[in-house]
Amino acid sequence: MSIPLDGIDVPVASHDNGIWGSDAVAAMLRKLDIPYLALNPGSSFRGLHDSLVNHLGNEQPQMLLCLHEEHAVAVAHGYAKVAGHPMGVILHSNVGLMHGAMAIYNAWCDRVPMLILGATGPFDAAERRPWIDWLHTAKDQAALIRPYIKWDDQPVSVPATLESLLRAVNLTRATPMAPTYVCLDVSMQERRLEAMPEFPDPARYRAPSTSVPASDDIAAAAALLAGARNPLILLGRLSRDPRDWARRVALAERLKARVLTDIKVGAVFPTDHELHAAKPGHFLDETGARHIREADVIAAFDWVDLAGTLKQGGGAAGAKVINVALDHHLHNGWSMDHQALPPADLYLSGDPDLTLHLIADELGVGAGPEPDTLPALPALRLGSEAGELDVVSLAAAIGEVLRDEIVSLVRLPLGWAGDSWHFRHPLDYLGSDGGAGIGSGPGMLIGAALALRGSGRLPVAVLGDGDTMMGVSALWTAARYKLPFLAIVSNNRSFYNDEIHQERVARTRDRPVENKWIGQRIGDPDIDIAAIARAQGLVGIGPVSSTDELVTAVREGAAAAKAGASVLIDARVKPGYNPTMAAGMTREASKATGD
Repeated sequence: MSIPLDGIDVPVASHDNGIWGSDAVAAMLRKLDIPYLALNPGSSFRGLHDSLVNHLGNEQPQMLLCLHEEHAVAVAHGYAKVAGHPMGVILHSNVGLMHGAMAIYNAWCDRVPMLILGATGPFDAAERRPWIDWLHTAKDQAALIRPYIKWDDQPVSVPATLESLLRAVNLTRATPMAPTYVCLDVSMQERRLEAMPEFPDPARYRAPSTSVPASDDIAAAAALLAGARNPLILLGRLSRDPRDWARRVALAERLKARVLTDIKVGAVFPTDHELHAAKPGHFLDETGARHIREADVIAAFDWVDLAGTLKQGGGAAGAKVINVALDHHLHNGWSMDHQALPPADLYLSGDPDLTLHLIADELGVGAGPEPDTLPALPALRLGSEAGELDVVSLAAAIGEVLRDEIVSLVRLPLGWAGDSWHFRHPLDYLGSDGGAGIGSGPGMLIGAALALRGSGRLPVAVLGDGDTMMGVSALWTAARYKLPFLAIVSNNRSFYNDEIHQERVARTRDRPVENKWIGQRIGDPDIDIAAIARAQGLVGIGPVSSTDELVTAVREGAAAAKAGASVLIDARVKPGYNPTMAAGMTREASKATGD
């Protein structure tokens, strides 16, 4: 059940004045335990909108008004990263679906659950209003996004729609998880019914049980790991369940195996543990690459881009590779988000978390203690003298204030050094957006803050300025629904990622590096991002440009967020990435793949 957003959008009582198709749809969403529906309004689902308000009273599910469809999807994405189960999104017709497409791709690449409801004008052309219904009707609306959703349907009748919703929710919850899409005919929504239809009982239509490998494959993997002299475990897209976290730690400790984690997917292992072998990053640093080269057995649990990672380490020609994943069930010919084909001496087709438990069982490894919920553990100390902000000093200054706070780092920028903070709990860090689609950060922060309400954790995000400005109107939704968080914009006033690429091209062609900023810098005039936040009802602080100013701003902002405010700080930083990231983005780190 969701935690109601108290006092927000409470409708007046509605009289019993008949039953409509959309009433049945709304009631089914409640039965399926969809807690919230993020939406930007549209006439194609006006019937469902009415039913959510006047039939259900805007409770379970509760609507969250967003100012752009892409933000609505990003909110659901951020929510799923914390909760592990789906909330819903409603997108208006074909045009709203096109607006939301980039965010849907992010959610697909990040393998998160999400129920997306679309709607269209009447399928029957004779029922369409002149002009607008023709523009907003598509014969196969899901074709716009079918390559990066798990399943879709466009039912016509009310009974078919109820079954479609049940199937969509079960499929999005099944591993490997990904968004599903159901398009609702406006005529079906607005059809008057004689009586409420018979609803399928969700308990009789359970989601499929999670797949696990054959026992012989489990035994073979366990034997390889037990006999390894220098085992290495790669922990990728795994659950936020503390029990799963504890078992990972116990298995690594029994095997004395080194562990690598990936900053793209969130916290899955304590990064201050002695077996955590290298700082998490978007690309391997030299320490991580060395561990790939030295390992004799490598076990990868749903690792993102296993082939590319092994390549960065020299190919792992001397190691036996165990690959554990179900992700191949989502691979298709349209998108290459599945990355290059990795070598695997043993490929276990199974849920990575459950498979790890089974391997641990085979080796007689117990569960181990679950992680404590501890205050933040920044790894950097701020110097005694104030200085100009860069990405490193920004991380240190934030940590100076939040060191004793229990926080969830929702988002970190590309330039962030993976050893700046340590993660000791699955909710300490939530990972990136999956598809590297800029503009998702603000919406995902809002969704995560929604899911973290009542947890005792302070949601904190370090956002890029380009990402913030593309998604800036999402911030209004946070203020509207009083979702507390602290956002710090690492504002280098540039699309700096592309400055790095232009520098690389200029050096290759022996052309002036000094021109790399042209067409990239966000300045003249500078954008007052804090003022834009204040204009939408947030607490906006800044701009600040030195470490002492940022410490003061974070202290003020954290206090306001803990009191219930949505807070944004505009922190002006010098452009720059950590060296591993810069090398990876320009294909210099062992031919690392990048944009």
